[in-house]
Amino acid sequence: MSDTEKRRVAILISGRGSNMTALIEAAKAQGFPAEIALVVSNKADAGGLKIAAQHGITTTVIESRPFGTDREAFERALQDKLTASRIDLVCLAGFLRLLTPWFVKQWEGRMLNIHPALLPAYRGLHTHERALADGVKIHGATVHFVVPEMDAGPIVMQGAVAVRADDTVETLAARVLAVEHQIYPDALRLVASGGVRIENGVCRTRATGPADDRLISPAVI
Repeated sequence: MSDTEKRRVAILISGRGSNMTALIEAAKAQGFPAEIALVVSNKADAGGLKIAAQHGITTTVIESRPFGTDREAFERALQDKLTASRIDLVCLAGFLRLLTPWFVKQWEGRMLNIHPALLPAYRGLHTHERALADGVKIHGATVHFVVPEMDAGPIVMQGAVAVRADDTVETLAARVLAVEHQIYPDALRLVASGGVRIENGVCRTRATGPADDRLISPAVI
């Protein structure tokens, strides 16, 4: 695939952007259908800005604080930058802003987010704490399209881990994060290559699962 055929992607961050790094590394592979063209942070001290720059990616800061409570005014400034950069797809990677319906509408079917839980379970914050408190045996992460309702968009891809009896929030979070770093680039590959479609609010894909797709936890030996 030539560079002119690749979808231009912007990653929005607020912090160190570990998922951003996973996307950048994946996009370096030959034949990957997207290029990371821009990284935008709403915080000037976000650690991910330096990392992106080290990879030769254009970065910009649009501080959200000066806009106060006017979220749409901030988003219009963001939208102007995305438009000027000819962005095709947007990936949220630890972007700590609630997006307005106006902005989400601009990127309907073209904006992805990753959530540290198996949606629709555990929308919102503190997902690992809640999963452990409920005693679930399988936990994971979800890549989904962004819609106005938080963590409710069509699901593109999910990855799961078994919850261990001795898990803490930290150990569980670490294993889920490793899954995030795998599925986010894979989901972007699918979307950028035209391998998904949305029908009646559900994401359909041409990709298939492994031949043995069972994950049973705990395992009884």
